[in-house]
Amino acid sequence: MQPTSANIPNHVAIIMDGNGRWAKQRGLPRIEGHRRGVETVRTIIDAARDLGIRYLTLYAFSAENWQRPPDEVSALMGLLEYFLRRETKVLVKNRVRLHVIGRSEELPAGPRKELQHAIAATRHFTDWNLVLALNYGSRTELADAARAYAAAVAAGREQLGETTWTSFSRYLYTAALPDPDLLIRTSGETRLSNFLLIQCAYAEMIFSPVLWPDFAKADLAAAVEEYQRRERRFGLTGEQLKSGVNPRAAATP
Repeated sequence: MQPTSANIPNHVAIIMDGNGRWAKQRGLPRIEGHRRGVETVRTIIDAARDLGIRYLTLYAFSAENWQRPPDEVSALMGLLEYFLRRETKVLVKNRVRLHVIGRSEELPAGPRKELQHAIAATRHFTDWNLVLALNYGSRTELADAARAYAAAVAAGREQLGETTWTSFSRYLYTAALPDPDLLIRTSGETRLSNFLLIQCAYAEMIFSPVLWPDFAKADLAAAVEEYQRRERRFGLTGEQLKSGVNPRAAATP
């Protein structure tokens, strides 16, 4: 089924989970699961555009993933470089802007170069946005933001006594992005794994049993349909919503 065009989430964030289990179930090396997961990324980017989702954020590599076996980390970095080299022309053709959140400056030279090229090639597009979370961790992001905000206070650019969420959020990796409306995690796991913890304060969450390599447009559409059935109150009552009170304004202190 296709969800209705009304109330499509503006921003969907996905924790892409289950590549290793997908491969294990088939007696394949873990890297084969990751390779298949890359193909799913292309499918879901196209599906998000077809559904009218303007921002799609994918948790591609966490700050904790460096602790995996070195050969797996090396393979993941190689897949990232391959994906960026292959997909940049497609992103340009489809007018999709690429963003990155995380400490991307710590990535190896190869994928970092391709990432910089893709960001530069798509920087003028506005309609569609792909956000890759690379070397990302929400706690690391908060520590970096607090450090930057403290430096701004010391330099006189911010006033400590006037700190609000709006002023502080300008120092997050996601400063130029809207908060997610919908968070999806695949593979049946039901945790956030240090992903956009603050930005998802009011996001609807859906935990899909489908392993990421098998996640298809129909699964994304089903998640959007479920999102459309929910009432987002942002701390208000249903009666307040019916009376016309703006829930998003209530959620921004």
